[in-house]
Amino acid sequence: MPLRSTASGLAGRLGPDPIMGLLLTGVPNPSYSPLIDEGPKMPQSFGESVVLITGATSGIGLATAHAFAAKGCKLVLSGRRKELGENIVKGIRDEGGNAIFVQTDVDDAQQIEDLVAQAVEQFGRLDIAFNNAGIEGDAAIPIQETALDNFDRVLRTNVRGVFVSMQEEIAAMLRNGGGAIVNNASIAGLIGFPGASAYGASKHAVIGMTKTVALEYATQGVRVNAVAPAVIGTGMFERFVDQNAEVIDYAKTLHPMGRFGRSEEVAQAVVWLASPDNSFTTGITVPVDGGFTAQ
Repeated sequence: MPLRSTASGLAGRLGPDPIMGLLLTGVPNPSYSPLIDEGPKMPQSFGESVVLITGATSGIGLATAHAFAAKGCKLVLSGRRKELGENIVKGIRDEGGNAIFVQTDVDDAQQIEDLVAQAVEQFGRLDIAFNNAGIEGDAAIPIQETALDNFDRVLRTNVRGVFVSMQEEIAAMLRNGGGAIVNNASIAGLIGFPGASAYGASKHAVIGMTKTVALEYATQGVRVNAVAPAVIGTGMFERFVDQNAEVIDYAKTLHPMGRFGRSEEVAQAVVWLASPDNSFTTGITVPVDGGFTAQ
């Protein structure tokens, strides 16, 4: 019996399921008229979106703030350095943007709760969050020499901070029909890096949380994704290798493109993941790594 005939017969026995019928026979059921699922009730353009960014005073967070500002978004920027944050907001406002700064240490759950509350109080809603705040901890130290307080400090900021941030952000997003969260992970959450057991553990945890929370809220209009940068030319990496020029030059050779990434390149990936046009993407981690993890 021809395969197509067999598939048609099987589809008939399985009933009127239009998806199964289409998969088995290649012919849609003409009597099936599904309701169109319009997805989350987010603004249809970036210009209407309220965006919260943690760790927004430097590096990837700052570049992402400028990328969203260029889209016309309303920004809620946070970080521990108040004067620097307020100067950044002033610069965005001077260029016609709409932004506020809320001094926040993500190690403090109450400060995170207050941050999200101020975002909603100022702009009436929360649509997008980029959980970027993180620390590298002590670098190039094998696990037997890694102090427990270093491990606890890294996981408190990088894991607990993201965990609590998502709790508060999702609660706010659900009140306005949905939203999009992007977490900043690292290729250290995708592969192993000797001498970075605490940092690697924290970034693997961020990716695990991203997948899990994406599934928990997939039907409620909240998308959760992550970016995984390789080495980006920021102060964090220089601190991580103790500004060792030889190590920095060697690290560039590990990237197939022969260079480090730029904060602006990560920012564009964040913007893409958060875009209202990207409404069917959730639970993924996008490497921004110059081909590092393709090797």
